Amino acid sequence: MTRTIIHSQNAPAAIGPYSQAVSTGNLLFVSGQIGIDPETGTLVKGGIAEETHRILQNLEALCDDAGSSLAQVIKTTLFLTDMSHFKVVNEIYAGYFKKHPPARSTVAVVALPLNALIEIEAIVGLP
Repeated sequence: MTRTIIHSQNAPAAIGPYSQAVSTGNLLFVSGQIGIDPETGTLVKGGIAEETHRILQNLEALCDDAGSSLAQVIKTTLFLTDMSHFKVVNEIYAGYFKKHPPARSTVAVVALPLNALIEIEAIVGLP
């Protein structure tokens, strides 16, 4: 098995001992993303909507840099610290995955790094 580490300047650097994404074969495994602005390295301000948009923009950048796209996302897992945010997240998420959305799980968690409200990880198909 060959693994390739994907590092994008257009997505936030890892905040721990992990890679932004790893590809093997025709799959890309994207580490959990929180709403960090890649330019400032800080969590975006404003709340769940702003964090969700930033995460999906970061996911898109990682897909692009790996030679894929959001259209090739196979599966996502969403981690929410407050399930009352589910409706807002769904509305934003639907805007990024308009046609044939990926399979998805959503899990409530007690806390996330940097006190983020949401984290999303993904498995993406590669050409």
